Amino acid sequence: MIPDIMYKVYFGNSILDYFICAGIFIVSVAALNLFSKIVLSRLKLLAAKTKTSIDDFMVRILQRNIMPLLYFGALYLSIQNLTLHPAVNKVIEVAGVVILTVIVIRFLVSLINFLLLSFWLKEEKDGARERSLKGVVNVIKIIIWGVGVIFLLDNLGFKVSSVIAGLGIGGIAVALAAQVVLGDLFSFFAILFDRPFEIGDFIIVGDYLGTVEYVGIKTTRIRSLGGEQLIFSNTDLTNSRVRNYKRMEKRRVVFKLGVVYGTSHEQLQVIPKIIKDIIEHTKDTAFDRAHFSAYGDFNLVVEVVYYVLSPDYNKYMDIQQEINLAIKKEFEKKGIEFAFPTQTIYVNK
Repeated sequence: MIPDIMYKVYFGNSILDYFICAGIFIVSVAALNLFSKIVLSRLKLLAAKTKTSIDDFMVRILQRNIMPLLYFGALYLSIQNLTLHPAVNKVIEVAGVVILTVIVIRFLVSLINFLLLSFWLKEEKDGARERSLKGVVNVIKIIIWGVGVIFLLDNLGFKVSSVIAGLGIGGIAVALAAQVVLGDLFSFFAILFDRPFEIGDFIIVGDYLGTVEYVGIKTTRIRSLGGEQLIFSNTDLTNSRVRNYKRMEKRRVVFKLGVVYGTSHEQLQVIPKIIKDIIEHTKDTAFDRAHFSAYGDFNLVVEVVYYVLSPDYNKYMDIQQEINLAIKKEFEKKGIEFAFPTQTIYVNK
């Protein structure tokens, strides 16, 4: 039997109603804690064993966003049997809207952060690239939180139409005053999404060349061969012709050498074959052609074209040196002389 005291009414509800409310809340919280300690902990262990990061992301969302919402749901469910003052009901409704809005915003921010970082950093973990992307994420966070707060105020009954109109006019004024900065920002997004170059690429922009170190919201920084840092605005880069040597699959090499005019016809015929054999026996090369191409001012010109099957500049120089030494050696065996600038003066007596 339930004692009569349990039916006494305080603030519109009996003591039994309060006990039922407390019981539902305690049982719900206990069930959620049990779920967190058993199910959620096992999900964390399983996610840590997999190679993908999607399951880790889902577990984090469940822990940081869904669980707080469930705890609030337990509280909301437990007080449904109580008769509350309209002001208290209003406070609970406002708290529910605020909590739901904050959770949705946090979920959207986490989702965008995960998609950006996992998509652009899936090949390798690069600190500079990660810092650049975090700058973008911060801008997106501000936008999402701004929209979320406006949505929240609108749902709470505040008139935000005039505020939005004022922000629109202010935004136009700011955009006109900061055209250069906004241009660099949009150029940053163009670089980020189109990816004409990435951090670590060796590029040439006009007369400047170097390795990309950092791509920021306004500027991109390049380390030149001389060691100094070159800083370009993003708009300058997107408006320029950029030569990206990191993307080069193979290097086409053209070089010329000259032999003296006293070289015999038989020696001239054999020179292209000598060079072809040398290049074909050199590792990581592909021979294209070798021809006696022109009569120079003081030499007979032989033009050679071949490919180095690597974009590495140091490797190209090593191969070119190996070819040059081999040509020198073979020419000495065949008695072929290299030409150097000479002049013959005829004097009339």
